[in-house]
Amino acid sequence: MTLPLDLIMFAALILVILMGYPVAFSIAGVATGFALLGWALGVFDLGLMGALAQRFFAVMTNPVLTAIPLFVLMGVVLEKSRIAEDLLETMGRLFGAMRGGLGVSVMLVGALLAASTGIVGATVVAMGMIALPAMLRNGYNPRLAAGMVATAGTLGQIIPPSTLLIILAEVMSSAFQQAQYAQGKFSVETISVGQTFAAALVPGLLLVVIYIVYILARAWVLPMDAPAMREQRVKPSGAEVMGAILPPVLLIFAVLGAILGGVASPNEAASVGAIGAILLAGLRQGGSRWVIIVGAGALLVLAFAAGLAPVRLQRSDAGAAEYLLAACYGFLALLGIAAIIAALRASFQRGIMLPAMGQTLVVTSMIFATILMASYFSLVFVGLGGEHRVAAILQSLPGGATGALVFAMAFIFILGFFLDFVEISVILLPLLVPPLIIMGHDPIWLAVLIAVNLQTSFLTPPFGFSLFYLRGAAPPEVTTGMIYRGVAPFIGLQIVAMALIWAFPALSTWLPGLVF
Repeated sequence: MTLPLDLIMFAALILVILMGYPVAFSIAGVATGFALLGWALGVFDLGLMGALAQRFFAVMTNPVLTAIPLFVLMGVVLEKSRIAEDLLETMGRLFGAMRGGLGVSVMLVGALLAASTGIVGATVVAMGMIALPAMLRNGYNPRLAAGMVATAGTLGQIIPPSTLLIILAEVMSSAFQQAQYAQGKFSVETISVGQTFAAALVPGLLLVVIYIVYILARAWVLPMDAPAMREQRVKPSGAEVMGAILPPVLLIFAVLGAILGGVASPNEAASVGAIGAILLAGLRQGGSRWVIIVGAGALLVLAFAAGLAPVRLQRSDAGAAEYLLAACYGFLALLGIAAIIAALRASFQRGIMLPAMGQTLVVTSMIFATILMASYFSLVFVGLGGEHRVAAILQSLPGGATGALVFAMAFIFILGFFLDFVEISVILLPLLVPPLIIMGHDPIWLAVLIAVNLQTSFLTPPFGFSLFYLRGAAPPEVTTGMIYRGVAPFIGLQIVAMALIWAFPALSTWLPGLVF
């Protein structure tokens, strides 16, 4: 009987990662070791390695993935410009007078930061340092407070735009095409990032509603767990609320509106988001106020005008009107450039941009190194027959297509205790998803189910990233055990959300069907 090297290879990868070695090196080392072992045993053709350079080139030139560093930069700049602190403080004063009000404000701020930054660590650390001490001072149950902060931070992975959804869109699109080829279809459809963003928007907001309902219900049943605010603070005026909420909302509208409206591709919209974040940061750091405001307005007018009335001076019939319009566009562009320079100058002087650029480089490098090595791993895994084995396992499960999906979701959930969402997305999903699509599951609905499941991996101990971030930012009186127990009800709420999306597929398919 031949050894199931493909399964042993997957188990070895989990073991090596759990030993604490860097993820990208772990994936590459395991893939190399099992490729050589398979070749020595005569079950792997080393000629397959000839496809490796082509795979790496395809990843590095993928136009969808180029949006990742821009979205990361947008989130890091917003986090370091302290816009999150303004939001938290204002919302806390707005809702603090009601039972559970601080918890509601944490969830609402988490949702706004999720849509504007998309970075779990930034949101959890900011709220762990600002909101968590405030809740403890006002008598909140430490477990509930820790659970709310950790959970609110993870909303950045399900509410678009997010890095998870960009990676997931690319993986699901490739899997969808692979499934169609397997079915004999050669005029294939694809899944865009815009469709994935649209599909995840309603379920993401549904999660926020579920969390808030739970917090208010718990505050009503157990008043001592989430009492009204004891600290007497002046309720914010309408102008203060708008001043705190409007900047991130405008940025969200610009980025998501551009993608869902078909005005810009994901990487173009990510560029808009990064420039918008830099302008907001410059304004927040005391840059030339009117220069930045006028320049931002000029860029906005230029974006709409150039879309409605594009100018092509290379045409032979271009006349005086076209040259005059081009001059107007050039003037608007100069105003925008002046605003960007003023914002960058203020951000560099306050020490924001250099750390933001460094953190963007680190996060982007980690993501791309993992994706590249996962491509290597999957090549070896497929060469050892793993792809056919996974398909055979799914098809042999009782319950048909439903049984296979239950198994796949449970497997992803369990792996989330030990692996990061990037590793699960780029290693496991290309193997699991094509058979599920062939069995008849809608790929967009499937993408949202998997996204909510992967979001849970940030909360599940022992290796949930959100738990680690909160542990580093929480006061000493909040123990690790309190954090673990605090997130348990919210993990249950994640499962409830997955069940609702499963039972009502329109939650994830209605908006992309309407927009696209």
